[in-house]
Amino acid sequence: MEHSNKSLSEVHESVETGGTRSKFRTFLAFIGPAYLVSVGYMDPGNWATDIAGGSRFGYSLIWVLLMSNWVAILLQSLSAKLGIVKGWDLAQASRQQYPSWINIPLYVLAEIAIAATDLAEIIGMAIGLNLLFDLPLMYGVLITVLDTFLLLFLINKGIRKIELFIVSLVSIIGLSFLMEMFIVKPDVSELMKGFVPSGLSGDALYIAIGIIGATIMPHNLYLHSSLVQTRKIKKDDEGIKRAIKFNFFDSAIALNAAFFVNAAILILAAAAFHRNGFNQVADISDAHELLRGIFGDLAPALFAIALIAAGQSSTITGTLAGQIVMEGYLNLRISPWVRRLVTRLIAVAPAVFTLFYFGDEKIGDLLIFSQVILSLQLGFAVIPLIHFTSSKQLMGKFANSKWILFFAWVSAIIIVGLNVKLVGEEISLFLQTQYAHNIPIKVILFLFLLYVAFLLLYVTFSPFMNKMRDKRMIPHLPIKPLNLTPDTQYKRIGVAVDFSKMDEISILHALSIGAIDAEYFLFHIVESAAATRHGEEVMDTETLQDIEWMKQYAKDLSSAGYKVSYELGYGNRATNIATLTKQHNIQLLVMGAHGHSGLKDLFFGATVDAVRHKINIPILVVR
Repeated sequence: MEHSNKSLSEVHESVETGGTRSKFRTFLAFIGPAYLVSVGYMDPGNWATDIAGGSRFGYSLIWVLLMSNWVAILLQSLSAKLGIVKGWDLAQASRQQYPSWINIPLYVLAEIAIAATDLAEIIGMAIGLNLLFDLPLMYGVLITVLDTFLLLFLINKGIRKIELFIVSLVSIIGLSFLMEMFIVKPDVSELMKGFVPSGLSGDALYIAIGIIGATIMPHNLYLHSSLVQTRKIKKDDEGIKRAIKFNFFDSAIALNAAFFVNAAILILAAAAFHRNGFNQVADISDAHELLRGIFGDLAPALFAIALIAAGQSSTITGTLAGQIVMEGYLNLRISPWVRRLVTRLIAVAPAVFTLFYFGDEKIGDLLIFSQVILSLQLGFAVIPLIHFTSSKQLMGKFANSKWILFFAWVSAIIIVGLNVKLVGEEISLFLQTQYAHNIPIKVILFLFLLYVAFLLLYVTFSPFMNKMRDKRMIPHLPIKPLNLTPDTQYKRIGVAVDFSKMDEISILHALSIGAIDAEYFLFHIVESAAATRHGEEVMDTETLQDIEWMKQYAKDLSSAGYKVSYELGYGNRATNIATLTKQHNIQLLVMGAHGHSGLKDLFFGATVDAVRHKINIPILVVR
C-alpha cells in the first residue's frame, strides 16, 4: 500500500459535504467526528472519578465538570480547526514544528496517555461483565483483548458506520442514566449549589484533577484534528469557514451531551450514596451493589449495561488515536491489528498485575490513577495546540482571535497549575514515607521532574522565539527527474524453483531479462525432516527425486543454448535461498508466488517476504 501523508488515510475525505444540499443536510454531513470524540468524555475513567466525587463531596464538584466541559469544547474546536485549515493532525503538526529530540518524548507521553485511556476501558469492560454475568475480573480483562479486531471490521465499512455504531452506544448510555435519574430523584436545590465554584485541596483536589483528566483527554485532541479530515470540503475561504462553523456546532452538541452523562453519574453518586451516608464509594462495583441495595434490580442492571457500552465505544476511539499518534509523530505506519494489539497488551499488563498482586479491591484505585495520569499529560498536548492554531504563519486569517487566545491560555494555565499543585502535594507526601531516605530514588525522581519541567517550558516558550514553519508535509524525498539510463546489466540471475507449475513461469521471466548472455543459477531447498537435521549428507527419496528434477531443468536450458548451473539447499527455505544467492553473487533473484495469504501464510510460510529482508538485491516476484 502506498504510504500516504494523510491522517487516517483509509477514510480521508471519504464523506461528501458539498453539492446542492440544504443547510440542514449539510450540517448532518458534518455531524460525527465530535461524537466519536465525546465517548472519551464518558468512558469508565469518568465513571470512577464522578462516582468518587459524588459519594465523597456530594454535588459540590459539579462545577468542576461544567468548567471542564467548557474548556473541552474550546480545545476540541481548536483541534478541529487545525485539521480543517492545515490538513494536519496535532501529531503531524508537532513533528513539523519541533525538533526530533522534543518530538520523541512528546510521542512517548502521548502513548502513555493512550495506554492510560485504554487501561480505563479494559477495567470498565471487565467490571461491566462482572456485574452482569458474574465473570471474574481477571477473565474479563483477558477477554477484552478479543475486541482488538472490532475496529478493523468497522473501519473497512467506512467512517460513517463507525460513527453510527458509536452514536448507538452513546444513546444506550444516555437512556440508561436518564432512567437512573427518575429512580434516584436528586435534591434539585442542593444540586444547583454545586455549580458555584469552591476551594480545592487534599482529596477534593485529587478527585477534581482526575475529573479534568477524564474529561479533557489528550488523545481526543489528536483524534479530533484527524477525524474532521474525513469530510471532503472546498479548500477556499468560504468552504473552510463553513467547515469550522459546522464542526463547532458538532462539538458543542456532542460534548454537552457528554457533560449531561457525566453530571448524571456524579448526581447519581451524590443522591444515592452521599445522601445516604456512604461517603467513601470510589469503586464502580461497590456503587453497583449499593444501587441494588437501595433501589432494587433495575438501577444496577442499567448501570452495568451503560458501563459496557462506554468501555466498548471508548476503546474504538482510543485505537484510532493510537494510530494517529504513531503515524503523526514517527511517520510510521504498521498493520492496524498489530497497532491495536500492542496498545491493548500494554494496557492489559498493569490491570493484570494489580489484580494478581493486590486483588479486585484495588482495581478502582487504579482506574482513578489512570485518569490523573491523563491530566498530567494534558499540558503537552494543549499548549502546542494553542501555539499552532494561533500562528498566522500556519493558519493565516483563521488564526485564533485575541479572545479565543485569552480563554485558551487561561484554560491551559488552570490545567497546568492544578497539576503542579497536585505534584507538589504528592511530593510532600512522598517525603514523609520511608522511601524518601533512599538517595538513588530521590535523585531519579528529581531528574525526572527536572526533565519534564524543561520539556513543558520548551513547548511553552519556544514558539515565541522561533517562527512556525509552514512546510508541506511529505513522507517521501523531494521529487527529481528519473535517470532512465540503466547502469546494471543482469549477468548472474538466480531462480528459486519448487517443482510446481510456477517454475516454468519464473524461468521464462528470468530468460526474458538476461537473454542468452546471462548465467542462470537454479536453487531448490529440500525441507524434509531428514534434510533439516542432516543437511547435504541426506540422500532420502525426496532429495534424490529433487536432484533428478534439477538435472532435467538444467538439461532443457543447456540444450536451448543457455549457461546454467544448479544447487540444492537444506532446511529453512528463506534462509537457504538468501545464503545461496549471496554465495553465487547473484544480481537478480526471480521467485514464484503462489498467491496464498492469511492463514495459509501461517501454515505454509511466506518465503518471498522473508527472503527480501535477508538480501539487498532486486527480487522479481512472478505469479
